Amino acid sequence: MLQKPQPNKRNCKLGTQTWVRLIIGTLRRRRRRLPFYVPSISNETMLWNSKGGSRIIVMLVAVCVCLVAIEYGVRVTEAEFFKPFNVTYDHRALIIDGHRRFLISAGIHYPRATPEMWPDLIAKSKEGGADVIESYVFWNGHEPARGQYNFEGRYDLVKFVKLAASNGLYFFLRIGPYACAEWNFGGFPVWLRDIPGIKFRTNNAPFKEEMKRFVSKVVNLMREEKLFSWQGGPIILLQIENEYGNIESSYGKGGKEYVKWAARMALSLDAGVPWVMCRQQDTPHDIIDTCNAYYCDGFKPNSQNKPTMWTENWAGWYTSWGGRLPRRPVEDLAFAVARFFQRGGSFQNYYMYFGGTNFGRTAGGPLQITSYDYDAPIDEYGLPNEPKWGHLKDLHAALKLCEPALVASDAPTYIKLGPKQEAHVYQENVHPKGLNLSLSESPGICSAFLANIDERKTATVTFHGQTYTIPPWSVSILPDCRNTAFNTAKVRAQTSVKLVDFDVPPVFNIFPAQKLMRHDSIHHISKSWMMTKEPINVWSKSSFTVQGIWEHLNVTKDQSDYLWYSTRIYVSDDDILFWKNNDTHPKLIIGSVRDILRIFVNGQLIGNVVGDWVKVIQTLQFLPGYNDLTLLSQTVGLQNYGAFLEKDGAGIRGTIKLTGFEKGDIDLSKSLWTYQVGLQGEILKFYSEENENAGWVELTPEAIPSTFTWYKTYFDVPDGTDPVALDLGSMGKGQAWVNGHHIGRYWTRVSPRTGCEQVCDYRGAYNSDKCLTNCGKPTQTLYHVPRSWLKTSNNLLVISEETGGNPLAISVKLHSARTVCAQVSESDYPPLQKLWNADFIVQGISANNMIPEVHLHCQDGYTISSITFASFGTPEGSCQNFSRGSCHAPSSISMVSKACLGKRRCSIKVSNTVFGTDPCQDVVKTLSVEARCTSPLSDDLFQEAVSSL
Repeated sequence: MLQKPQPNKRNCKLGTQTWVRLIIGTLRRRRRRLPFYVPSISNETMLWNSKGGSRIIVMLVAVCVCLVAIEYGVRVTEAEFFKPFNVTYDHRALIIDGHRRFLISAGIHYPRATPEMWPDLIAKSKEGGADVIESYVFWNGHEPARGQYNFEGRYDLVKFVKLAASNGLYFFLRIGPYACAEWNFGGFPVWLRDIPGIKFRTNNAPFKEEMKRFVSKVVNLMREEKLFSWQGGPIILLQIENEYGNIESSYGKGGKEYVKWAARMALSLDAGVPWVMCRQQDTPHDIIDTCNAYYCDGFKPNSQNKPTMWTENWAGWYTSWGGRLPRRPVEDLAFAVARFFQRGGSFQNYYMYFGGTNFGRTAGGPLQITSYDYDAPIDEYGLPNEPKWGHLKDLHAALKLCEPALVASDAPTYIKLGPKQEAHVYQENVHPKGLNLSLSESPGICSAFLANIDERKTATVTFHGQTYTIPPWSVSILPDCRNTAFNTAKVRAQTSVKLVDFDVPPVFNIFPAQKLMRHDSIHHISKSWMMTKEPINVWSKSSFTVQGIWEHLNVTKDQSDYLWYSTRIYVSDDDILFWKNNDTHPKLIIGSVRDILRIFVNGQLIGNVVGDWVKVIQTLQFLPGYNDLTLLSQTVGLQNYGAFLEKDGAGIRGTIKLTGFEKGDIDLSKSLWTYQVGLQGEILKFYSEENENAGWVELTPEAIPSTFTWYKTYFDVPDGTDPVALDLGSMGKGQAWVNGHHIGRYWTRVSPRTGCEQVCDYRGAYNSDKCLTNCGKPTQTLYHVPRSWLKTSNNLLVISEETGGNPLAISVKLHSARTVCAQVSESDYPPLQKLWNADFIVQGISANNMIPEVHLHCQDGYTISSITFASFGTPEGSCQNFSRGSCHAPSSISMVSKACLGKRRCSIKVSNTVFGTDPCQDVVKTLSVEARCTSPLSDDLFQEAVSSL
């Protein structure tokens, strides 16, 4: 098996035996996350006193002193994460330090999590089988004003890249700088629109100058921090532009020239690693073109000298307000990955592996939600999404078993096994000249992929003289061309059932600062709220009056979602009489608006319009004399995809007029309008601790609901590490802040009642309209609040509510996996980790290690406290609905309990020997288990609560 370059840790001196124990303790805690092999250490005294022990200690110090420094806050300067290595490529794969590599990449966008979350996300990605971390670079986050850069906090790109390197992972940096990514304005800063003469993403000198300046800034920063592979850093791959091929034709000749320029510009920066362009068939010869799609097994690059690479494998899909929630079955996702490598692929990146959260106003548009969970293998809160995470981990292990054959072969041998069944076989061949494969070489290295692309029927095929049964729409992986190590349709990873609630009763002594109210089993965040009203009209000295309707973004510069337009309309007595006599009312007609328009007459809300450039026809009622007509234009994420983004804009387009007056229509397009950017509470920072001049008054039930109102309260959260969410399902639409941190927009817009399937069938090609969920419910009600933004008590929550909601019903929830289930049969493949650790290809492994196993694990801080179901025999049903079948081993519960209770992880072999009997001879038996995970903290709090009642 090829090995990646190992981290290069500098030698450091160790002064005392205490430091030795400290290092060994660190290794024990971090062993599973180390990017290199560490032998088992069971007795530090023996190690210290044994012959040659001091040499081992010196080795341990040299290897892990930096890990101790990280854990205990000791500052250590480290120039290199790896021994410097070069990255090139041939037609087959990336060549890293002279070795072909077949790589699994995990997409994680650093601003969609907090720096405190990054280490765990990266560690979980590595544990799941990733070799590489991938991310876009977000221009508007890094340069919010031209020439003013931000590389701190959630935008500390250098820190994020270094964390990946410290875990022994490579990095794929997609500079773009256009990202799309369902990110506000596709990642472009809005100030870019104001550059004179600029046209985005075409052969336009002003745009090319700005683009080159930012891309150079990022490349130079990475070089200064020594983060490229040839410097001992993790960056092995860069991307310029992004999915430009989708819109290139819109720009004609200018588009083709722009692609050539972008490639030349990128290469001129001398980054020293390969560059890619995704979805770009006319990529120049020295840039690798790559695939973005649900399936890329049929993709071929535009040159026989380039490897086949998949930069975006869509693990799910994004969601818009009022939409259903997409889910991509893991069986299909695994099938797509296996088919890609089966048919010659070499690099695959999950988009997303962790989706995260669109904090603040970073969500793209139009109308994309705050959550960017994306049905990814790691959920929005940082917990594994099981069984997706575990099934893909098994897939990755099976693929790694095939890597010796994959790197040794220039192309697979194709064998047709049936009308919709086929095999691709990889065997060792003559090494390309100059390529150092450095295998523990043995003649006959062979791996095979057997695919059944029939969407309905299971197939039985013969391969190399043996018979194999392959479920529909699946791939079986045979690392040795004989034994099936994995099938994409057979999910043997555990299922974790996520709960969002308190794990303990909300009694007063647990949350003393704010006594939580309990009504109908709802845990409310607080009963003590303050409120203040948002003025409906112009209120600031920064307002201005001009003739005509100005485009929304030209005024706001995207510093706020909100832009107020206000004018005065004179209504004569003759107009009133005219309407009365004709039994009619005047109407406001606007050519088109986006995303939201709210219409006020004399301070009263009389209409709302939501849409993407939709026409407005609104009936009005005026009083005699002067009337204030106020329009509130709102953006809900700027357009992030498509050609000519600089022209897209927001707010009001076309004519705006009043109809139905006695003397004819009134053209308001040329009237005097007064403009006001933002809400008063935004500008005066009602959400900050320091602001006490907002006119707060106590909220009374009589004041609920209320439009355009600010609310605030203080709340506590339980101790522990469980992720925290706010349930804002009782509110309407607005924004929320916790301790001054903007957690995002909220909106209880409801999805259509139809279009969801009760049973999701993984078979057949996936699209974003397949396997939809959450019909007839609000698209999003739970909003992630990172633990690092919270204090133990007295956390300030501020809500800006637009349409009317009930803040008294807001609740805080803990997000955790309390129930875990697994189901494995005797006929399933053996545990892949044991195959991976053994010399499976050359020598095989013992029969005992070929026995299938059930594996269960709880999240960090939890242990298995009870087994709620276990049956070895013919159990029926699925997680949370298991039942015994006609065949059942009486010792099932006791044997599983013995193996698992009190542990975070456990495994049970699926065999008669373990359960002391064969409950039904000549029948393939299955072990189904359901267990409950609890944390010591929740148990302690529960006992404390009970004792106080």
